[in-house]
This record gives sequence, structure tokens and C-alpha cells, in this order.
Amino acid sequence: QVQLVESGGGLVQAGGSLRLSCVASGSIFNINAMGWYRQAPGKQRELVAKITTTGSTNYADSVKGRFTISRDNAKNTVYLQMNNLKPEDTAVYYCNAVITTTYIGNYWGQGTQVTVSS
Repeated sequence: QVQLVESGGGLVQAGGSLRLSCVASGSIFNINAMGWYRQAPGKQRELVAKITTTGSTNYADSVKGRFTISRDNAKNTVYLQMNNLKPEDTAVYYCNAVITTTYIGNYWGQGTQVTVSS
């Protein structure tokens, strides 16, 4: 059984910062790519940022230069530092990870709300 638990969401004014964390736990053999997605009301879930086991990253164009994804492999944790937040960043943010247990599975966290006021 694998769980992803996010934390760090909340309400912030435009221009502010938040840091999201996501910890993976359970019978984990290896964690491959990890990432953050978001879903705003009435919109599809979209990729925000991804990071590989070796630290290679990619970002959505809308967050480049403002968001930074990182991971601590020893702690099975992925982070998303969000700076200069904008009202259009308001969404539920979901952690995602490809994890090897007895098989390779794609796992999601429960989501954390980020609200940016103007």
C-alpha cells in the first residue's frame, strides 16, 4: 500500500509565496518520476512541474521562473516552491509519483487547495 500526502496549501495574496510538500510512504521499492499537477474549477487537470530521479525538471510555461520543484530521495519527498503567485494559480494541487512496489504504479495524493487573492 502506497500513500502520497500533501501539505502546505493555503490562502495567500498575489505576489506571495507558498511551499508544497508531498511525502510518499508504504511498501516502496523505488520512486521514479515525481510531479505536481493542478486543477482549477471547470478546467482539466494540468501538469505544473515534474522531476526525475536524477533531478531533471520540466515546467509548464505558465509557471517557469516562478515555481521550483525539488525532491529529497532519502525522505521520499517532493517539494514545490511557488513564488510570485498570481490569482490564476488558484487550484487544487495534486502530487503524483511513479512508484515501484511489486509492480510499477502511478499514484496520486488527495490534493491541497491553493488560493491566491488579488
